[in-house]
Amino acid sequence: MKRIHSIVTGGAGFVGSHLCDFLLAQGHKVTCVDNLITGKKENIEHLRANRNFKFKKHNVIKPLPIRFAQVDYIFHLASPASPIGYMQHSIETILVNSMGSLQLLEYCRKRKTKFLFASTSEVYGSPQVHPQPETYWGHVNSFGPRSCYDESKRLGEALVYEHIHKFKVDARIIRIFNTYGPRLNENDGRVVSNLITQCLRGKPITLYGDGSQTRSFCYVSDLVAGIWAAISRENTMGEIFNLGNPQETTIRDFSKLVIELCGSVDSKINNKPLPVDDPVRRKPDISKAKRVLGWEPRIPLKEGLRQTIDWYRDRI
Repeated sequence: MKRIHSIVTGGAGFVGSHLCDFLLAQGHKVTCVDNLITGKKENIEHLRANRNFKFKKHNVIKPLPIRFAQVDYIFHLASPASPIGYMQHSIETILVNSMGSLQLLEYCRKRKTKFLFASTSEVYGSPQVHPQPETYWGHVNSFGPRSCYDESKRLGEALVYEHIHKFKVDARIIRIFNTYGPRLNENDGRVVSNLITQCLRGKPITLYGDGSQTRSFCYVSDLVAGIWAAISRENTMGEIFNLGNPQETTIRDFSKLVIELCGSVDSKINNKPLPVDDPVRRKPDISKAKRVLGWEPRIPLKEGLRQTIDWYRDRI
């Protein structure tokens, strides 16, 4: 029986490494491609002994350096995804979502390989529609500190559209909402890693604004299941799917939950101004993913946070 071969770009990152785990468990041969700008070798160290796993350090803005006899799926997750990551590596972020996407789409066009582009809820910007469906065009600042990420993801989506409609590439897009879990970089500036590490280290909790802004948090294993459904289900070519948890919570309430689960009830709150262009509300409409993919998150927030906190506790 032919073994499925999947390439995961950004496979040494947070979500990418969990996707590699999942695909290997499904019996795939997996090639992880990452230039390690924000990815970490430690995220995939446990996979090195697996004969079906291969790591290639490479920047995907250049053509793939290895010619494979067979590639069934390409999952394009290569991009810094946290504000600290993409602001520090702003030009690299723009290039990996534009030139990198173009290189991989051209590869898929020539090889008849299925393609999945990992876009982001940030394409909706600071939304004026709530919750956000896939049909919403967004409210995005194209000339600001976050535009390197937001606009390059939107350009990546446009490249996917053109390759589908001009060249019949079997491609689809997922828009990832806030995701958390083990291997989330403790220094990436995201709210989950910030709060957990501050609590466990006994430092004051940083709360941006008054904490009334909302987010919806999806556990990483749920997201990975949605990624697989988006590429493996029939008739998903040309489709866009929101993948995230529709359970909306204020950052203030989320902070209280993290404090409770970390057992740091004496933590002090340090209020800071909201970052520029930081969305005030964020909640996915996942009705399309539920209808077409049969997918929805299953891990409750408390359960996922306990597992995440345990992972951080072992490292702090």
